[in-house]
Amino acid sequence: MLLFALIAVTGCSLDTGGDLAKSGTPGVPSGQPAVMKTASSAARSAMANRSTVISKGKPPEVTAPKPRYNAGEDPEYARQKGWPPKGPQQLPGAILPGKRIVAYYGNPQSKRMGALGEFPKDEMLQRLKGEVKKWEAADPALPVQPALHLIAVVAQGDPGKAGKYRMIMPDKIVEQVYGWAKEANALLFIDIQTGHDNIRTILPRFEWILKNPDVHLGIDPEFNLIASGKKPGTKIGTYDAADINYASGFLQEMVKKYNLPPKVFTVHRFTRNGVTNSKQIALRPEVQIVMHMDGWGAPWLKRDSYKDYIVAEPVQYTGFKLFYHNDTKKGDPLMSPQDLLKLNPKPVYIQYQ
Repeated sequence: MLLFALIAVTGCSLDTGGDLAKSGTPGVPSGQPAVMKTASSAARSAMANRSTVISKGKPPEVTAPKPRYNAGEDPEYARQKGWPPKGPQQLPGAILPGKRIVAYYGNPQSKRMGALGEFPKDEMLQRLKGEVKKWEAADPALPVQPALHLIAVVAQGDPGKAGKYRMIMPDKIVEQVYGWAKEANALLFIDIQTGHDNIRTILPRFEWILKNPDVHLGIDPEFNLIASGKKPGTKIGTYDAADINYASGFLQEMVKKYNLPPKVFTVHRFTRNGVTNSKQIALRPEVQIVMHMDGWGAPWLKRDSYKDYIVAEPVQYTGFKLFYHNDTKKGDPLMSPQDLLKLNPKPVYIQYQ
């Protein structure tokens, strides 16, 4: 049965806890915790960011204390790294950056892959609506667009009949979730975990649904394991700029062919090698690329990942994933909209798993 098969791996898919590196078995969660950093040097004194200049015959001049930022929040660091990057001229109908997308991620055939499948449809849509309201309240100046992010190709721990370590969801499942999205006035994202398949082979399979103006694309480097030959769940995969450029070019041609508004294209990332040669990623007017911070863990670790793998290598727009279970399983709080709005640049795509 399909449900049984879906207990296979989904790095970004499963939100049940466990460390990929430790388990080495299918079914472990994605968006693995980022590489742990060593602790910083001893805490500075309370006066570290304040200086007093005393000149003879003049009263002391006290300078204002410099603001203190958590990782990923410093606007000067972002500026030095090249934010905001120069992009192509905006086309009519573009969603970003005029709206913020708030998405529920998962697969309706499994309660373990994320919020989209964890709850019954009506409850799931109501919960998504609640998150949208939180973001509207936190940042009233930016409209919020709800979305459902469906894992339409699921990485597997077994090769299967095709020998590709992935399972393509039947069209009826995609159509079902697309119907839910329409019911909620939401976008649909088709998310692809290739396993040992090639994005150039599998992406055209979804032209039938991507030709709709409210359907967009996501790809997951963690589960692209052709180069290593490893099974999904035993090693973290990678995409090169050339792969991303292929998918972006495919979307560009679809926009032109079907006279569509620009497509949003999310790329998951939470490790240094998750995306290689990022400076060579091509920007196209027809495609809006979101580099999506996909790691789970404590707030400080997630901010570190955002700084190191998203802010440090500018592409176009940024996203941030929140895991209801994995982020909080060690007692840490789930980051709030107010927390994420402190980041610089502010993410315009928010995903809940």
